[in-house]
Amino acid sequence: MRIGIVCPYSWDVPGGVQFHIRDLAEHLIKLGHEVSVLAPADDETPLPPYVVSAGRAVPVPYNGSVARLNFGFLSAARVRRWLHDGGFDVIHIHEPTSPSLGLLACWAAQGPIVATFHTSNPRSRAMIAAYPILQPALEKIRARIAVSEYARRTLVEHLGGDAVVIPNGVDVDFFATAEAEPKWQSEGARSTALDGVPRPGGTIGFIGRIDEPRKGLPALMRALPKIIAERPDTRLLVAGKGDEKEAVEALPEHLRGQVEFLGMVSDRDKARLLRSVDLYVAPNTGGESFGIILVEAMSAGAPVLASDLDAFRQVLDGGAAGELFPVEDADALAAAAVRLLGDPKRLAELRELGSRHVRRFDWSTVGADILSVYETVTEGATAVATDERVGLRARLGLARD
Repeated sequence: MRIGIVCPYSWDVPGGVQFHIRDLAEHLIKLGHEVSVLAPADDETPLPPYVVSAGRAVPVPYNGSVARLNFGFLSAARVRRWLHDGGFDVIHIHEPTSPSLGLLACWAAQGPIVATFHTSNPRSRAMIAAYPILQPALEKIRARIAVSEYARRTLVEHLGGDAVVIPNGVDVDFFATAEAEPKWQSEGARSTALDGVPRPGGTIGFIGRIDEPRKGLPALMRALPKIIAERPDTRLLVAGKGDEKEAVEALPEHLRGQVEFLGMVSDRDKARLLRSVDLYVAPNTGGESFGIILVEAMSAGAPVLASDLDAFRQVLDGGAAGELFPVEDADALAAAAVRLLGDPKRLAELRELGSRHVRRFDWSTVGADILSVYETVTEGATAVATDERVGLRARLGLARD
């Protein structure tokens, strides 16, 4: 099968949607399918052979974050060229309602179109206001996928229609077989595992963009003094891009040495980090439709403590596969972390529960579900073609191209 996948966000700046698309493409290629991914990217960005650049993206505030999007007449022309040259049996558009390549591809294409909705935003006025512009594109979509029940709910409430829920995928074995890095482990990790005696510390992990408030690092920083007061040897490892000095400003100066910033890490080092920590904390404040980092942490055998967001609760099987605390409640976060770090049996139980639960998110399952959707829309259908009826100007109500 020839499959075209459209990524709305810049390939230069890693994020959950980009990782999902990358892993999906590579999974499909391993199965023998021909895959091309169209994505925004700077000219100097090294790209995998299956990615086609649609040009540079620009940063735009979107869904409580800053997304790097690609939109305009030049981008529309590149989309049409990619569609014309691709000869695709099906195209899979991610986030077709964002002002980027996905929406342009929906307007430009006709034929078997599948769309995945990642966004969870129950109060999106912008999406409601934009519905008249979005409607012609949405009507072309033959099958809709939502990455979670909350993304599905956003779609139903704002745009109508429905979607099948297929979660983001993870290569579970990649994380499960990673080797722990001794320098990232707590000093007592190995001995505690042997004799069951709690040590006065532990290693906490956090992965996410440091300067994006909704990732919740400030809440974790507020909790850290209380954690260290009870468990003095606790360390916090932070992997992600952002202003490290600003991140620790609220911490007492004598505690700042117990926070280690690792910067951006490779996939290999992310897996090793998750294998090394005693506890992974996800203090996100909102705007999450899934929670891929929780799946990765569980895959690596890291016990998870996360904000009680709807999406996180679903990923953690209602709280059975990890523990939850009230959103932005630093005191509750600290109390839960202190309790867990002092209870090796509970940590071991969470590792076991998480490792069993996470198998439902492996690409062997998720990929098969997505392929089933592709087969449904392509059965008896002609290949994808460009829709020559109207161009971008007409779609925006400006004029016929």
